[in-house]
Amino acid sequence: MDKINIALLQILPGKSMEENMEKGIRHCKEAKKLGADIALFPEMWSSGYTIPHDAQKLNKLAISPGSEFVLSFAKLAKELELAIAITFLEKNEPKPRNTVCLFDRFGKLVYKYSKVHICDFGEPDDESVLCAGNEFPVAELDTAKGRIKVGSMICYDREFPESARILMLNGAELLLVPNACPMEINRLSQLRGRAYENMLAIATCNYPAPHPDCNGHSSLFDGVVYLPEMHGSRDTCVLEADDSEGIFLAGLDIEMLREYRKREYHYIKNRRPEMYGTIAENR
Repeated sequence: MDKINIALLQILPGKSMEENMEKGIRHCKEAKKLGADIALFPEMWSSGYTIPHDAQKLNKLAISPGSEFVLSFAKLAKELELAIAITFLEKNEPKPRNTVCLFDRFGKLVYKYSKVHICDFGEPDDESVLCAGNEFPVAELDTAKGRIKVGSMICYDREFPESARILMLNGAELLLVPNACPMEINRLSQLRGRAYENMLAIATCNYPAPHPDCNGHSSLFDGVVYLPEMHGSRDTCVLEADDSEGIFLAGLDIEMLREYRKREYHYIKNRRPEMYGTIAENR
C-alpha cells in the first residue's frame, strides 16, 4: 500500500462562518491537488474557535450536522474523492458541543465525535459553556490507498492518556486531532508519547500564528519506534510544521505501522487491566 497522505490545514479563520466555509473548501481543493487522501481542519473551524459566554451569541454560532456548512464538506468530499474531517460548534441541548465529523471520499459520514474533556478552567473564555461528548468512536475509513481504522481526540483530550488508550483498544490505527492551543515542546511530547505507548499514528492540526494562543506546529507521529533493520530506536515524528499558515502534507506508511504492531504485540499482551480500577474511580 502507498502512504496515506494527510493534509494538515494549518490556516487562519476569517470573520464569518461563510468566509470559513469558502476558505475551507478552497484549501481542500488545493490539498487534493497536492495528493491528499485525508484533509484535517483545526479545532472548531466553523467559528475559528470563538466561544462566547453569552448564551444568545453562543447559540447563534452553533450549527447542526445537517447545516449547509457541514453538508458542503460532505458534498466536497464526494466531489474530490477526499476524506474530510471538518470541525464546528455543534448545536445541542442543553449546551453546544465541540465536534468533528469525518466524511469519507464518497461523502458518507464515517463518525461524529464531540470533545470528551472540555476545558473548564474557571476562565472567561474557557469551554465551561459547552457540553462534553460521551464516547470515543472508531470506524473504518475507505481511502484510495486502502482501508484504515480511525478515531479522534480534540485538543485537551490529548492531555488524558485514557483517551488514546481507549481508542487504540477499540481498534484505531490513526487518530485525527483538531487543535487550538500553543503546541510547545511538552504538548508535542504528549503526542509523541501517546503514539509510542499505543502503537498508533496521531495527526494533529493547529491554527497558525498569529491566531490567539496558537502557534502552528501541526504534526504527524507514526508510532513506529523500532524497525528490524535499524540499530536502536527511530524518530516517530514524520512531520512537524512551523508556525506559518499553509497546507502541510504528511505521508503515513500504514503497512509499516501494522507490521510493527504485530511484532510488538507484547505492549498489549502484558497489560494488567485488573490492576487499573483506580483509574476509573471518581476522586
